[in-house]
Amino acid sequence: MQIAFTKMHGLGNSYIYINTFDVSLAGQDLSVLAKKVSDPNTGIGSDGLILITPSEQADVGMRMFNKDGSEGKTCGNGLRCVAKYAFDNQLVTTRTFTIETRAGNVSAEILGEGRVAEQVTIDMGPPYLQRKQIPMVGVNLERIVNEPFPVGDQTLRITAVSMGNPHAVFFVDNIELAPLYELGPIITNDERFPESVNVEFVEVVNENELNFRVWERGSGVTQACGTGACAAAVAAILNKLAKRSEDIVVHLAGGDLIINWSKDNHVWMTGPAMTTVQGQFIL
Repeated sequence: MQIAFTKMHGLGNSYIYINTFDVSLAGQDLSVLAKKVSDPNTGIGSDGLILITPSEQADVGMRMFNKDGSEGKTCGNGLRCVAKYAFDNQLVTTRTFTIETRAGNVSAEILGEGRVAEQVTIDMGPPYLQRKQIPMVGVNLERIVNEPFPVGDQTLRITAVSMGNPHAVFFVDNIELAPLYELGPIITNDERFPESVNVEFVEVVNENELNFRVWERGSGVTQACGTGACAAAVAAILNKLAKRSEDIVVHLAGGDLIINWSKDNHVWMTGPAMTTVQGQFIL
């Protein structure tokens, strides 16, 4: 069996995209398929698999699977790529449209005037800040802002934000010295997070600029994480390290995203989406 695919990336965060408007995956184990296509040695190589689907609630739908086969609720970089694919391939007829995710519907806007999308703005919706919304185990049911977080023989300070998926944000003095590889895999599977968690280390450059690195649950270190960049900006504002009234530039390993936590409580993310290759995957 051959399956048509498109490989796309948002700032180096790459996924294999399958258009299920045209391709039937009936009878396929999607978790197994995600692991197969993500493998760089025997598959295509990516951070996971994203399906672009018909939707009864929105203009298009999205389902995303991590490289370990687990299904996530949303993906910021994936949303921009889905928006680009839908616009470039005329699955939508307007520059503003909606995308259904497991975390809810979001709106997308294609920037510029060309017929090929390069920059996309996504309304990521409001951040979820209460402990039960992350979710994170603990006695304090309110916001988790700069809370002591013992891990191993040290204590970090955590700010937790959900953008439809959970994020644990830790501020560091130097992003190059952040213990991403040492503590990322430990924290992501910590029993205090019953649904696992994405782990972000963030250095504040100034009140409008952040350096950012991420360990994503189910995928490990990636070049970029859109929802993580949103969570980092919200966390910086909650800790009074950044201004809510202005755009925040988040420097990820793969490039920059512009994040704005607006007065209506929605978080807006703007950044690029690129197509890498198209082809046929043989099962």
